[in-house]
Amino acid sequence: MNPQANLLEHVAMERQTAWRAGGLARFGYAPSSEEELSSFLKCKSRPDLPLFFVGLGSNLLIRDGGLEALVVFTHRGLSDMYVAERNKDTLFYASAGVALPKLARFSANMGFEGAEFMAGIPGSVGGGLAMNAGCYGSEVWDCVARVRTITSDGEIKERSPADYVIEYRNVSQKHQQREFFVGGWFRFNPGDKKKSRNKIKELLKRRVREQPLSRPNSGSVFRNPEGEFAARLIERSGLKGLQRGAALVSDKHANFIINTGGATAKNIEDLILEVQSVVELNSGVKLKREVHIMGDHC
Repeated sequence: MNPQANLLEHVAMERQTAWRAGGLARFGYAPSSEEELSSFLKCKSRPDLPLFFVGLGSNLLIRDGGLEALVVFTHRGLSDMYVAERNKDTLFYASAGVALPKLARFSANMGFEGAEFMAGIPGSVGGGLAMNAGCYGSEVWDCVARVRTITSDGEIKERSPADYVIEYRNVSQKHQQREFFVGGWFRFNPGDKKKSRNKIKELLKRRVREQPLSRPNSGSVFRNPEGEFAARLIERSGLKGLQRGAALVSDKHANFIINTGGATAKNIEDLILEVQSVVELNSGVKLKREVHIMGDHC
């Protein structure tokens, strides 16, 4: 096995992110398995650049000048998903590249409940763990029993929720050495298969009804301030329909910015900054981004 076989140069990140905008990553690596990833990271000849892990790219914007980094793409090779019995406890294991809606359907089909909300999150397990993704009142870390991580040197570790500071849309590790999520064990409750599947269908219908899914977008752009909704603050500021270049504040859901066709990362970032500025001027609330912006300006 040649662990460097899947190493690519100058990867177009607009193809790897939900907004379909942005520049090039200096290197990209798509492992076919966790074992291959570990071997690659242990390899002395791999590019000596900052590491960055990307799943479905649903909460990410790479600036037009690109990213001088080694990006690991998890959604193709890190795709294991199965039921595991640990200490007489039934857990669901899912690798970092597994889409959260897929995990929701899998657990429902196995007769368990509690994962239905994940069907409304357009991201992967790795991204969901990294930012404590959530919707409809539930969050990913509500269900986490343990996680599996990898260091920049390729060492695999297991961690518990006690090893992290878990907050609304933010997760930080307590240990010093930086680690990346490669999977997690989730605990769901025994339930009714038909009921869980119907709940997923209803949540997906609600998502289609409320969110602008026909155009490229990155989901909710801003975190909800305590006791308020970001979308409501944006709408009250008269910003629905605001457009910069081909980036547009959605008329359907004000906390979504859509790419109407050919938007640059700068169009999107300029619109984000303008929305923050106007909302703060009108309400005194400084909206915090939920999406991550990385890379260099042109």
